Amino acid sequence: MTDAGVRAAAAPVTDSLPVADIYDCTDPGARTAGLDAAAAAIARSELVLLPTDTVYGVAADAFSPAAVTRLLAAKNRGRGMPVPVLIGEASTLAGLVLKTPEAATRLAQEFWPGGLTLVVEHAPSLAWDLGDAEGTVAVRLPDDELTRDLLRRTGPLAVSSANRSGRPAATTAQEADQQLGEHAAVVLDGGPRDSSAASTIVDCTGPTPRVLRVGAVPVDRLREVLPDITD
Repeated sequence: MTDAGVRAAAAPVTDSLPVADIYDCTDPGARTAGLDAAAAAIARSELVLLPTDTVYGVAADAFSPAAVTRLLAAKNRGRGMPVPVLIGEASTLAGLVLKTPEAATRLAQEFWPGGLTLVVEHAPSLAWDLGDAEGTVAVRLPDDELTRDLLRRTGPLAVSSANRSGRPAATTAQEADQQLGEHAAVVLDGGPRDSSAASTIVDCTGPTPRVLRVGAVPVDRLREVLPDITD
């Protein structure tokens, strides 16, 4: 079965426990149906579980405060850890900031799409609330065509790893569904991820770029592009 009924041998569903529709996106027909359903869910400020090039994520409309609040509640996460944003094209970054730092431009040219998240100062005019971010936003262009296809339909999405805070990141759609499926409307199954490594995060808001988290992109690779980067 390749459409919204993909829950073979699932436990009985009660009225009190919502169940997300799972789409096997390795099947072309189910992929199209899944993208349609996911885009519609995002438009309703609902949550979607999806693959990235690192781990599975939980996604919400970045411009819907209600959706972002729902995401934080699903993860049992406070506003002190703002939600990162995924974009579908590198050019989208320019529309989110007043000025793109040179360091961010150089890193994006080298490592996007890929496992690098850049923290930049967002444009004050943006009507979003991603948490207590103090005027900054963490942005990434993922190297996953399924998720990028969705991003091209929806625009920027607030996306965090699809796990409850303190638990391991999900590397399969099934793991993501087990942890957060009751909070999501749609699960896009793009197959297992090869690594549980999260993205590397670099703060580009100061005069010297600073590594906030080491992940998929090693620090020595970053220094090949920006020798003065600190960690």
